[in-house]
Amino acid sequence: MPPKGKQGTKGAKQIVEENKATLQFYQYVIGGVNVAFFLVQYFLFWEFFTAFYVFLWLSAVAVCLGSYQFMASMGRAKYSTDGALLDSGIDLNMESGMAEHAKDLLLLTSIVMCLSLLSNFFWILWLLAPIRAFYMLWVNILAPWIFAPAPEVDEKKQKKMERRMKRH
Repeated sequence: MPPKGKQGTKGAKQIVEENKATLQFYQYVIGGVNVAFFLVQYFLFWEFFTAFYVFLWLSAVAVCLGSYQFMASMGRAKYSTDGALLDSGIDLNMESGMAEHAKDLLLLTSIVMCLSLLSNFFWILWLLAPIRAFYMLWVNILAPWIFAPAPEVDEKKQKKMERRMKRH
C-alpha cells in the first residue's frame, strides 16, 4: 500500500548519487550483455555469425550506447569553479520521464541480444521499440489533435454567419 500524503522530495546531492548509481548499473548491463553475447557467438556459433548478424549486433551496441549517453547527458551535474553543486541534472529515476524511455529501450535491446543467443528469430522482438514509439506518438499527440472537438461558436457569431450564408 503506498504511503499517504505528499511524496517527499529529493535533495540535489541525493539525485546526483542516485544518478551515478543508475548510470553505473546500466554500464554493467551494457558491458555484461555485450561481452557475453560476443563470447558465446565467437566460441559456439561462429559459423552462424554472418555479416547480417554482425550488423544487428553493432546496431544493438549503438542503440545501447546511444541510450546510455542520452541518460548521462540528462543526468549530468554542474559544479561551480570552487566545487559547489550548482545543478544536479535531471533525476534519472523519476517516473514517466524521458530517462524512463531510454532505460526501456536499453533493456529491450539487451534482452533481445540475450534471447538471440537461443534463436536468431528473437531479433524480431526489436520491432517492439518503434511500435511503442508510434503508440506513444498516437496516444499523446496525433489522436488528441485529430479527434479534438470542434471549438464552440457564440450565438451572436452563429447568427451572423447564418445571415451571411443567406445573402450568398
